[in-house]
Amino acid sequence: MPDMPVCVYILTYKNITQSLINLKNKKWILQKSNYIYYEGIYMIRELPNFEKPREKALKYGLRSLSTRELLALVIRHGTNGASALDLAEDIITKTNGLKGLGKANIKDLCEIKGISKVKALELLVPFEIARRASEEEGSEVTYLDNPEKIVNWLKKEIGYEAREHFLVIFLDTSFHIINYKCLFIGTSNASLVYPRDILKEAILLGSTQLILAHNHPSGTLIPSEADIAITEKIIDAAKLMDIRVVDHIIVTSDGYLSFARQDLINND
Repeated sequence: MPDMPVCVYILTYKNITQSLINLKNKKWILQKSNYIYYEGIYMIRELPNFEKPREKALKYGLRSLSTRELLALVIRHGTNGASALDLAEDIITKTNGLKGLGKANIKDLCEIKGISKVKALELLVPFEIARRASEEEGSEVTYLDNPEKIVNWLKKEIGYEAREHFLVIFLDTSFHIINYKCLFIGTSNASLVYPRDILKEAILLGSTQLILAHNHPSGTLIPSEADIAITEKIIDAAKLMDIRVVDHIIVTSDGYLSFARQDLINND
């Protein structure tokens, strides 16, 4: 490529746009972002308007943006030597996409060059907003009316966690959600999940029915022997208090297993 081009060709995924930019002695460089640009700081403002993430979203809607462009909107500003689009691509690569980004913490993101603690926090905000929106939506329905909606909320609540979280949903006699609480973090081993703590909370809330839930960070939806053992232990203890265990749900980021649907719940 020549060292002193008069005309810059900006290559995009969808089209080729010709932009006239005075580069003087700048050098052509082909970057992994699929844009050809000159050596130095490449700014998003140098793109034609219809290729800038913000202008594109305003004209065509957020769904018109790629994941990379959406993240660039959150990042807003690049750093020396990297645009917001470049940083977005680095994040996607190093976290293996949005699923991995949702599981990341501030420390993980700060290991990416150009990402500060504040920027890492801002990147995680949309995931927390989505989780809370799902929580509000799930609390408005009964388990019997729409179990899938509650399962979807559980996926967002604990499905992305890197450690096991054991959560209990407390229901009234009409299957309306009274409250929920994550009671144990780290393991669902039968020796570390205490039925008395679950039942104490249920009595305080006036709950007569429970849904147990925990995540499998490994991604498997096969219940372990410990999962089955603790479920039976809680069911037996709950019977003594006239409290019924409705279901035990295992969730991952993209799937779930219902003990009730697998005939693994026996309240008789």
